[in-house]
Amino acid sequence: MSGTSLDGVDAAVIETDGERIAGFGPVSYRPYSEDERAILREALAKAVSLTDRTARPGVIGEAHNLVTRTHAEAAEQLIAANRIAARDIAVVGFHGQTVIHKPQAKLTVQVGDGAALAKRLGIAVVQDFRAADVAAGGQGAPLVPVFHRAIVDTIARPHPVAMLNIGGVANVTY
Repeated sequence: MSGTSLDGVDAAVIETDGERIAGFGPVSYRPYSEDERAILREALAKAVSLTDRTARPGVIGEAHNLVTRTHAEAAEQLIAANRIAARDIAVVGFHGQTVIHKPQAKLTVQVGDGAALAKRLGIAVVQDFRAADVAAGGQGAPLVPVFHRAIVDTIARPHPVAMLNIGGVANVTY
């Protein structure tokens, strides 16, 4: 995952049945270079005028390729450093990099090519998490409440519980 800080790509292995977290595995981090950050910042600036969520003109296309490559490198680094066989990973969740997010206008654009990432890694990739949530009237963070519920289920605390996720935007799950 790459977030609004544009510092780099975080990768993690999580063992899950899709509802519960069975275990947390190794993590890895692949920092962005200053040149890479400059491309991403420029793509963010240019994306302000986008109205088509599939358009990748100019530097936005360059960022699309950059995000795919750097996420592949982060995954490959994690796999190699921990001697994990690609066949032992069921799926890679690929968020991409958000370049414009206007849920009130039903528009959200994430750059990164999930099909190219899957081909390079030889692992199935799921992507484009935000679009369907925004189209359904959500704020484009469909994984946050599911992850929060899975985390809360692992801790012995009285309920109710509130979870706060602070990134470029804060999400609260109650």
